[in-house]
Order: sequence, then C-alpha cells, then structure tokens
Amino acid sequence: MLSGILIFNQKGENLIFRAFRNDCRPRLADVFRIQVISNAQVRSPILTLGSTTFSHVKHENIYLVAVTKSNANAALVFEFLYRFVGLGKAYFGKFDEEAVKNNFVLVYELLDEILDFGYPQNTETDTLKMYITTEGVKSERAMEDSSKITMQATGALSWRRADIKYRKNEAFVDVIEDVNLLMSATGTVLRADVNGQIIMRAYLSGTPECKFGLNDRLTLGEDHLQQPSGNKAGAKATRAAAGSVTLEDCQFHQCVKLGKFDTDRIISFIPPDGEFELMRYRATENVNLPFKVHAIVNEVGKTKVEYSIAIRANYGSKLFATNVVVRIPTPLNTARITERTSQGKAKYEPEHNNIVWKIPRFTGQSEYVLSAEASLTSMTNQKAWSRPPLSLNFSLLMFTSSGLLVRYLKVFEKSNYSSVKWVRYMTRADFELSKIM
Repeated sequence: MLSGILIFNQKGENLIFRAFRNDCRPRLADVFRIQVISNAQVRSPILTLGSTTFSHVKHENIYLVAVTKSNANAALVFEFLYRFVGLGKAYFGKFDEEAVKNNFVLVYELLDEILDFGYPQNTETDTLKMYITTEGVKSERAMEDSSKITMQATGALSWRRADIKYRKNEAFVDVIEDVNLLMSATGTVLRADVNGQIIMRAYLSGTPECKFGLNDRLTLGEDHLQQPSGNKAGAKATRAAAGSVTLEDCQFHQCVKLGKFDTDRIISFIPPDGEFELMRYRATENVNLPFKVHAIVNEVGKTKVEYSIAIRANYGSKLFATNVVVRIPTPLNTARITERTSQGKAKYEPEHNNIVWKIPRFTGQSEYVLSAEASLTSMTNQKAWSRPPLSLNFSLLMFTSSGLLVRYLKVFEKSNYSSVKWVRYMTRADFELSKIM
C-alpha cells in the first residue's frame, strides 16, 4: 500500500520521514521538494514520476505526503491522510510545524501504530489514546489494564469504551431535513429534493444495543452495500403510514450492523458515546411541500411595479414554522417601496434590491399576504427587468418533507436499566420561485 510517509514545512524542510518498505529512499524527499514545493505551477495533489506517486495534502503550514509505488487506491490514501490530520489535532490541539517539532517521538509512534507494512490499521482516536502515551503529551484518559487495551485494540467496538456510566440514561434523536425546491411562476414544481440526516446523542451506560425502526417497512433498493468511512446503502421505504416514502443514497455510521439491516430491515447498532450522525439520506420522490407560494407581479408602465404575494402553510394547524423569511426581488431603479402585510413585517433593502418579509411564527393551515408597490425612477437606457427568483427560508419542527418517521427506538443492555428516549423532527428549507409572474 504506502511505501512511506513524509511531512514537510512550507520551506521544504523534511520534518518527518518514515519508510515502511525498502523502495522508499531518502532521496524521494528531495524529489518532492523540487517537483512540488518549489514549483508554483503544480496544483494537483497527485504527482506521478516514473513508478513513484506522491499524494499530498496541505494542512496549516505543513505538507503531509504519502509515497506509493504500486497502483494504490487514491481515495483510500487521501482518506488516511485526513484521518492522520484528525489524529494530530486530537493529540496536539493544532497540527502544524511547531506541533510536529515538539512531538517527534509521538508522531513516529502514531505512524508505527496506525500503519503496518504500509497498510492502514486502526485510526480511531479514542482507542489510540488509551494505550499510546508519551511523556510531555497530555492524554485525556488514563491507561487501562492490559485486558481492556487488548479488547479495544482488536475488538469491533473501536468507537466506544466499555466502562461508560451515567446516572440517567437518555437517548436523543434529531431527524433534520433540508428541502430544496425550484418552482415555476405558474406553480409547477421543477425540482424538489430532500437531504436528510439522523443525529443521535446517546448518554447510555455500558455497551447497549439499540434497535431503530423507520416507517412501517424498510426495504433495500437494488444498489449494493458499500463501506467507505461509514456504511452506505441504497434503500427504499415503501407503503409507510404517511404514504409512499423513497430514500436514496443512504449512508450509515460504521456502528450500524448492515447484515441485520439487509435481512431484518432493522437498524441495529451499539452507539458511540455522545453525539454522532447515525444516518444520512436523500429523497427525490413524493416530497411533501410545507408551503405553497402564489406570486403576482404587474409592471404598470415604466414607473410602477405592483406585488401580491400569498403564502399558505400546508402542514397541520398544531404545527408552526419559525424564522420565515421571504425575499422578493425589485428592479434596480426602485426609488421607494410601500408595503402592507397581513402578518409579520416587510422592509425594503436597496443594497440587495429586494423586499424582505419576515414572519416570526407561521401557524399551520394559515395564509398570509403581502401587497406592495414599487415606485421606479426613469432611466435613459432602461432594460427589461429580468425578474429574478423569489426565495423562501424557514425552520419547521415535527415535520418531515420526505415522510420519514421514527417508529421506535429500543435500548437493550445486560443490566436491563430503563432509559428515556426523545425524538425531534426539523425541516429547513431553501425555496425558489423562478421568474416571478
């Protein structure tokens, strides 16, 4: 895999040289210095000279370089380099030239631990900190006994310690969705997609196993399973209680047992301690739009523009959106704006050429209207107004545009303690109404 790892400063001085194979010679440091650091025209992070490939990333004021001789997986090489940067931050606070110079021994120790004959091994910070300590570097955790060290180094739970204890066992689940919508002036949806993520905060003692259920049934699509830095699957949820729900490009945290998900359609996992992203997904079909916008703009001659903007909430009357902001474009030669709103406040921002309508709280099933009139100044070479898109931003709790719902979250632990679970939904949006009428 990797023949060697090199670290340079901005001047081209070689700070670290660690060869893992005999084909990595010290002269390669001079080659990289001359061909990359001293050559301002080189912009690619990958440089191949003969049979040698240099893959590098620049972080702070240092270059981290991986030397490979064989046809290595470039994505894996860069993933390792960024993992190494993360380790440096965890150990030194700031991974720069000064940190490398002050921690030569620890840097070499880390490289020897996470690379075996050039093949990447365990790069989990919490695991490494349990049994790699060097004088002069503060470790967040004390050394554990040898049996625990062996379990953490060789076991499957590199993301969690076994001795975690809490007085109150709680699990918080946040389903956060970002909706992107592009609508024509006649109200036709041109594009609508949802980017969602499930964030979990687990404050649970021991090594609990959690089982997570979404909608009524969760079935895998035809996409094959992959496992990059996390787990990935193409998944489809069908015939849910809220209608047909389709999830695409699902990515799971590495703690999720994909085997059980494939056979039982249950997301089963032993969670890391604290906050982590359990799942990420996309939805492009059957997207539930929380708002409907109807905009009418009339140009009266060359001196006036009349606006009538109506927004209706499609979600339930018990829900409400917050921080609703509507940006309505105005012509460049606008001199004055007079506006009236049935809810919220509107203000003309000449520096951005738009009317900003802010509604702090938008109750479900309500409809609010803005009426405005723009007075225009005369121009010698007046061009036709292009009518830029109207945009709408907001946050909405307890609503998902994809239709995804958390049916249950169960926690199983050998001590059989009781736990409290909380689930929250939040939809954030960026709507655009292309070329207002």
